[in-house]
Amino acid sequence: MAKSIEYQVEPPKIGPTAEEELQRLLQTLHEHGVLRLANDLVASNNEWMQVIVSGLSRKGSLNTIQNISVLLLALSTIPPERMYKLAFGLRDFIAELSREEQEESAGNSAPGARGAWKMLHDDELWQSLTPILNGMKAFSRRMEEEVDKPISSFSGKPSDA
Repeated sequence: MAKSIEYQVEPPKIGPTAEEELQRLLQTLHEHGVLRLANDLVASNNEWMQVIVSGLSRKGSLNTIQNISVLLLALSTIPPERMYKLAFGLRDFIAELSREEQEESAGNSAPGARGAWKMLHDDELWQSLTPILNGMKAFSRRMEEEVDKPISSFSGKPSDA
């Protein structure tokens, strides 16, 4: 009886092998100076770490880090659709301010007493000013609050940071 032949089909070469990709990555890191930077960092032992830690331990640096974290906490509570409205509302607000400045420089004058009287009876104007006034009230209330530690105020949990 004949013996069966053992034959393994070699898979076709589709792309570079992992070893070739690794060599290419090493060459690219070398060409862009990343390997030299990594070697210098390792060779300098802990000197660069001491520089970073001493820089971050200053009062101003700590304040900056805390302020950025507070901003990120505040931004995390705003839903994206409200942030979109806020950002583009501010853009339109600034555009309108610059348009008003251009009109003033073109010679338009103030509305006068009669114009001010008409503005007092303009319902659309008061409807648009109401959210601004309510926002100013909320801002004023928040500014009057005493805050010992921002993270405790935000999360409601005590902190010893």
